[in-house]
Amino acid sequence: MGIIEILLGFRLVLKLLGASPESGFVNVIYMVSGIFEYPFHGIFRTASTMGIETKAVLEPSTIIAMIVYAVVAVIIAQFIKIKAVGK
Repeated sequence: MGIIEILLGFRLVLKLLGASPESGFVNVIYMVSGIFEYPFHGIFRTASTMGIETKAVLEPSTIIAMIVYAVVAVIIAQFIKIKAVGK
């Protein structure tokens, strides 16, 4: 897995555990991984809790992003492998 998958994995776990974005480490992970999650943001509706504070959330768009980037990485790797064998 590449660095993008690792960043998105950290984001997923931190969101699930309700990590505070005020923490420096968490904030950096959210900012950097947000770049890669952004194209998939909004695919699913966000949940409303009617004023009840919730910190832990499941972000399906992050899971979709991880799947898409993994598939793209496999396709690129196969393409490179085919080109290398052809030489």
